[in-house]
Amino acid sequence: MALDAVAAIRQLQDRSSAKRRSAAKRLRTLGDSAAGPALLEALRNEVKDARTWETQYQMTMALGTCGSPSDLPHLRDLVLRRDTVQAVHTAGGDAIVRLSYMEHSHTEAIRWCMSSGNENLVDGAMQAVAMLRLALDQETVTEVLDFIEARPPHEGIYFWPAVAAAGWTGQRAHDFLTSCVDSPRSDVAEAATNSLAGNYGAYRPL
Repeated sequence: MALDAVAAIRQLQDRSSAKRRSAAKRLRTLGDSAAGPALLEALRNEVKDARTWETQYQMTMALGTCGSPSDLPHLRDLVLRRDTVQAVHTAGGDAIVRLSYMEHSHTEAIRWCMSSGNENLVDGAMQAVAMLRLALDQETVTEVLDFIEARPPHEGIYFWPAVAAAGWTGQRAHDFLTSCVDSPRSDVAEAATNSLAGNYGAYRPL
């Protein structure tokens, strides 16, 4: 039987990293705001051990669905730390955009992620943009694509923008997708083909 929110919150304190990870994944699915404080506290403890990076990832992703904008300062501090694992950078970018979207400041959050120069952080931000199906304004689209297209076309950072662009308008987005159809990466080419047809596809982050 699947855990309810109360049981999942309690399991965040389990001695087993696998069980803490399972609890975080369940809370991520439930999206219960009551779990936000417990997830933030659990994440603060979890990041002390780099070996549990998968659990850290799921806790950070869960915070994106259960937390509140008041958690943003902690997340921003976390992803800027040198000892933070790569997986948390990706999940942090996703969570930062999701929580910023709650107060309609997601474009600022996207720009903040790009200003860090951290490609994993930007990848996570674009993941959230795609999954939330955010229609960005033309200026933000231009800034995002300037950042993405400065990278070689074989890099994975192209994938989520290619998915997200299904909901973007303008010539720049169209040209981006057209170029991505010929990407050396089959996943990017498939996403771009779907997006040109106005279809987001059935993609799910880990």
